[in-house]
Amino acid sequence: MNIDLELYKSIKNSGINLLLSVPCIMLKGLLEIIEVKKEIQHIPVTREEEGVGIAAGAYLGGKVSAILMQNSGLGNSINAIKSLLDVYMIPVIFIMSHRGAAGEKIVAQIPMGQITMDLLKCLTLETYILDSPEKIKNIEIAVNEAKKNKKPVAIILKKTLWRESNEKI
Repeated sequence: MNIDLELYKSIKNSGINLLLSVPCIMLKGLLEIIEVKKEIQHIPVTREEEGVGIAAGAYLGGKVSAILMQNSGLGNSINAIKSLLDVYMIPVIFIMSHRGAAGEKIVAQIPMGQITMDLLKCLTLETYILDSPEKIKNIEIAVNEAKKNKKPVAIILKKTLWRESNEKI
């Protein structure tokens, strides 16, 4: 099973029609599929909070937006999430690779990896954890919940989702 392709299909089926992204090694395969297929509008951004602003404006223009990023970018996005998305009830979907968890090889990723789930709880973001291929379908559930409740949601892509490629990350 090609996990990146399955993620792509679920994102497309969910109705997301604008993807903003910040580079991440765990999301590399998914980003390559997005670029090749060109079925979903994709805008690379330089910082996560830049993506939040673009996604908010796109929502006001009728788009369903998601930001592909590492969990480390959550810290950069906190103010924009609370003062823009929450205040104006804008349902942006955060699809985050979870760096800094058990087995992380880059020491600088660990501190944010350890507090990501607590931060999401503090932000009161509904969170969906994808830690196995069977849970990929939850992307569609998360997007529907975000739209229905007019609130941002977080989808956490755990390293275990890519089982066979864990040693590469």
